[in-house]
Amino acid sequence: MKLLVYLLFGVIFLNSCASRRSSTGVLKSPSSSSQQTSSPKANNPSRTPTSTSGINYINQYKDIAIAEMEKYGIPASIKLAQAILESGNGNSTLAREANNHFGIKCGGTWTGRSVTKADDNPNDCFRVYDNPEQSFRDHSQFLLRKRYEKLFSLNKNDYKGWARGLKEAGYATNPRYPELLIDLIERYELYKYDSPESKSEKIVREVKVETTIEQREEKGEVVQAEQIKSPVKMIIHEVKSGNTLYSISKQYKVTVDQIKQLNNLMTENLSLGQLLVISK
Repeated sequence: MKLLVYLLFGVIFLNSCASRRSSTGVLKSPSSSSQQTSSPKANNPSRTPTSTSGINYINQYKDIAIAEMEKYGIPASIKLAQAILESGNGNSTLAREANNHFGIKCGGTWTGRSVTKADDNPNDCFRVYDNPEQSFRDHSQFLLRKRYEKLFSLNKNDYKGWARGLKEAGYATNPRYPELLIDLIERYELYKYDSPESKSEKIVREVKVETTIEQREEKGEVVQAEQIKSPVKMIIHEVKSGNTLYSISKQYKVTVDQIKQLNNLMTENLSLGQLLVISK
């Protein structure tokens, strides 16, 4: 009888050891491994989610932004983030009807088509482009002047330096403008469209840009540029505890629909610290 009991205990002990060995020796599948190395966006649940219209806009215009970056050194991420803000993901009237994604006014020696729209004045004149490429190129030309010259000495993948430099140079009046650009770039991972350059490539580009700026100075195009685009005057609200779209709309005397459209919100759900564009 004792021998039988000992045999039973022995079988149970051996089964227990085998079970422990099998459980600790399981190989992780590729999917479980990838979950451990998730993207920064996945590790930051508080980050504002992306919108379908934003993703579609980026897919449609990223190649143009990359081409401008390779020519002048403006990070593609910066160009796309500014275009997203100033055109409302391409939904603004100017973007849809005039291919104008950056609010560039007639000004200077513009002899092309134009459209009038209330801005600083009731009937401001804005440029109408044949295609979006012309709008993106015109925006690059707008930045090619002394006011923004030191930005072109930055690496063309330094989006944070460019975001802060644009504000310092007077591109926008809102103190949160750099943060808003950086938030968009990191939310949509726009930095993946930026590319580094070698030291020699950077020197060649800087000389080319400096020469272009000097030539424009000599032609008096800088004075004209001031009339082409006024500083971006965005009102941006940071969501605080207790805020709702309705309460924010009452605070700024706008409609809920206006806020949703400007920020491409599909629902009325908000998160603490979220930045909302109230007006441009």
